[in-house]
Amino acid sequence: MKGLIRLCYQKRIDAASTKPWDKAVFDDTHQEFYMQAQQYDPAGQYPTFRELLANVPNAEQLHYLTSRVAVGYLRQLEQIMPDVVNAFGKPCLPFTNFKFEIVASHVTQKEAHQIAIYFYSDPLTWFDTVADQLLLAIGDKRADWQAGSDISTELIALPPTTSIWSFQPYRPELH
Repeated sequence: MKGLIRLCYQKRIDAASTKPWDKAVFDDTHQEFYMQAQQYDPAGQYPTFRELLANVPNAEQLHYLTSRVAVGYLRQLEQIMPDVVNAFGKPCLPFTNFKFEIVASHVTQKEAHQIAIYFYSDPLTWFDTVADQLLLAIGDKRADWQAGSDISTELIALPPTTSIWSFQPYRPELH
């Protein structure tokens, strides 16, 4: 056993997104950005997100204000990370934390809208790496490992925009 890890998966959503969930998030977050941007810039002098950030005080709040519309869609995921699947193609990694970010946007040019949602997994027990996949168990299974118990595992190939966000090495002398 290598230790406990938490993964971070960055999901990018833009005009080229094709999945129904992604398209709905794209449409609604752009609409929310459009409405919120009008509050920050009633005269419409700064049509892009970058221009708003550079010229309008507190425009960084647009990340949070726009994210509120995405929360309902995130609830639909039932705390299971999208797109990161096990060897059978099934999403299985739990998450409770996320971060929403506007990457780029334009008030009237919807095709310029791009967001990123960072999903942070709950703790996972990392046993080994098999070829290019991680052999994991959901949750902290160190005590089960120490006791020699059977442990249900998942074999996960990480998408390119996924990283190990935190790592706590297994130290048998402490268990």
